[in-house]
Amino acid sequence: MESDNEVLFVLANHDFKDEEYLEPKSVINDAGITCKVVALVPGECTGTAGTSATTDFEIGEVNPDDFSTIVFVGGTGVEGYLKDEQIHSIAKIFYKLEKLVCAICWAPSILANAGILNGKKATAWSGAKGDLEAGGAAYTGEAVTADGNVITANGPDAATAFGEEIAKRLI
Repeated sequence: MESDNEVLFVLANHDFKDEEYLEPKSVINDAGITCKVVALVPGECTGTAGTSATTDFEIGEVNPDDFSTIVFVGGTGVEGYLKDEQIHSIAKIFYKLEKLVCAICWAPSILANAGILNGKKATAWSGAKGDLEAGGAAYTGEAVTADGNVITANGPDAATAFGEEIAKRLI
């Protein structure tokens, strides 16, 4: 695959939801697509169940032209990203370039807060429904919702289907 078909996973440095990273990444890798990892603080990221992932570079070094897709992973650690301007900026750049912008569990709130979900159908963890609606989204409550170049999922039980929807768009 070309380097511009790579997928960029955005993880919280602490307490990302392990299966929301591991399952989509596995499906995407199995489709022959390379995945990279970035977080606000470069280095090690640790999931709630102990999964460890190392960032490939700093968020400021991300060149959207090198990726086809950005995936925001949920978990309690995402709370620090909900209102972060640097995170919003990268999401908006991918969206404006018509790349796939994906988020699972609580992470769709990042997209809502960045203004990306206005007028879109989207899903998320039920506790994030208010954030999505405040951001102008039509909350579906589905396991996975795709609307244009935005794919959202409601949590760990949807992680594999979320990865499959992303991979289907890339192959």
